Amino acid sequence: MVLNIDRRGLVLGGLGLGAVMLPAGQAAARQLLGASGFTHGVASGEPGPDSMLLWTRYIPATGDGVTRLDVEVALDPDFAKVVSGGVARTGAYRDWTAKITVDGLKPGTVHWYRFVAPDGTKSPVGRTKTLPEGKVDRFGLAVFSCSNLPQGLFNAYAHAAARQDLDLWLHTGDYIYEYGVGSTRETDWAPGRKEQLLPVTEILAIADYRLRYASYRADPDLQRLHQMAPMVALWDDHESANDSWEGGAQNHQPDKEGDWNIRRAAAMQVYREWMPVSDEPWKAYPIGTLATLYRTESRLLARTRPADIGAAFKAADPDAALKAFRDGAWRDPAATMMGSTQESWLAHAMRANPGWQLVGMGTILGRTVMPKDAVDWLKSDVTEKKANSYRNDIRAAAQGVPMWMDRWDGYPAARSRLLKSAQAADADLVMLSGDSHNAWAYGLVEEGRPAGVEFAGHSVTSNGMEGDMGADPKVVARGFMAANPELKWADTSQRGYMMLDITPQRVSGEWLFLQTVKARTTALAGTHRMSVERGRRVFAG
Repeated sequence: MVLNIDRRGLVLGGLGLGAVMLPAGQAAARQLLGASGFTHGVASGEPGPDSMLLWTRYIPATGDGVTRLDVEVALDPDFAKVVSGGVARTGAYRDWTAKITVDGLKPGTVHWYRFVAPDGTKSPVGRTKTLPEGKVDRFGLAVFSCSNLPQGLFNAYAHAAARQDLDLWLHTGDYIYEYGVGSTRETDWAPGRKEQLLPVTEILAIADYRLRYASYRADPDLQRLHQMAPMVALWDDHESANDSWEGGAQNHQPDKEGDWNIRRAAAMQVYREWMPVSDEPWKAYPIGTLATLYRTESRLLARTRPADIGAAFKAADPDAALKAFRDGAWRDPAATMMGSTQESWLAHAMRANPGWQLVGMGTILGRTVMPKDAVDWLKSDVTEKKANSYRNDIRAAAQGVPMWMDRWDGYPAARSRLLKSAQAADADLVMLSGDSHNAWAYGLVEEGRPAGVEFAGHSVTSNGMEGDMGADPKVVARGFMAANPELKWADTSQRGYMMLDITPQRVSGEWLFLQTVKARTTALAGTHRMSVERGRRVFAG
């Protein structure tokens, strides 16, 4: 079932979906939403060789309190061969979402599942696949990031869901965005999307976050994606607030928006309600002896506040201030993205696990400075404030300081620790990241030696660097590669997703570019493919 949400009926007095679903508001919720039964399809995640987490959302037509749902898992879509199942509870206290982990499944096997309500109605049938055991000849993984609903249709999800050669989805974050409608320029809205984003204001409280997920998950392409294969998902910043860290965020002002800890807790709770994820902060997923995929957390639990480079640009002598920043605050070994506990866990895991080490990460690890010609590439109508930010990044680059403090570039000591741990483990490291909205391929280097490669994915819909650029995207890409030794390829102008084909001897990554996200189509504008061979830790060719 695809839920059609009436925005005008919902946005009453700032109440979100969670608020109207409190016991006193259940009747109003049913009237406003027309929502009962299985409202948002099904999903699966946290795959293992013999287990899977299953998700749905069910609102009873009548009654309060707790609802029980039966779960059936079979080897066929007609459920003639039921092999597992269970019983799950849900209620308004968790926004009527339900999750259950089922065991007793067959490794490397497609399974079909459904939920059954007390009145006998059944959810849509979901398809999922367990992880393989032992020797594995090939595994297909799709990687998504940055799906800003107002800025485009989810054509990337539709394209991936129709494929038959993929075993698992990986979402590296920014699954939703916290902004209100006013944050997107009218010219950037995709047709029909403005009416679908709920609530219309920035999300702050638990009710707001619940409503935002409900509006995103009403999208039929996203529902289909979740229905067709399991997803390993991790949050980045926009699931809470832009440029978030343990103690705050760029898009959070305590004097206006309240206690950050309350907002952070709400964001984390609702993410875990609405997504097919466990409450484990990080996790390893063994793909037989072929590879291990890691879900990491680098935003809300231990990330320290990034060093403030802004003051250097305002100093009487900016170049001297940038040098002091480069040699001081920027290199602070106490600065961390993941925290010492997770750093230690990942280092030990890479030593212990066989095969390729596939690390899913919210932000890019590859080192990037702003090319000195970047201002010349800008559109003529770019604001002076925006142009000045590019000039500042160029000035920082002249002192050896990267352009993005909010990603691993802002935490060089932590970056070095991660890459050194991969080298010490003799790991075939493949980083899988998102966040930047554009596509990049990096050959990661530590102390002059190859440490692995990074496939950095472009966005599902979110606008990228091309919004500022008037130059040919090929000129921009060449300029970035010339200025950055680790950068081996880039595309700064297109939307889509990545597909990885993993074999014992090679990981091949393909960036797929959609023709448009402003109209419903799965037609591709093109692709780009790169690969890394086992033991080489550099891109082939």
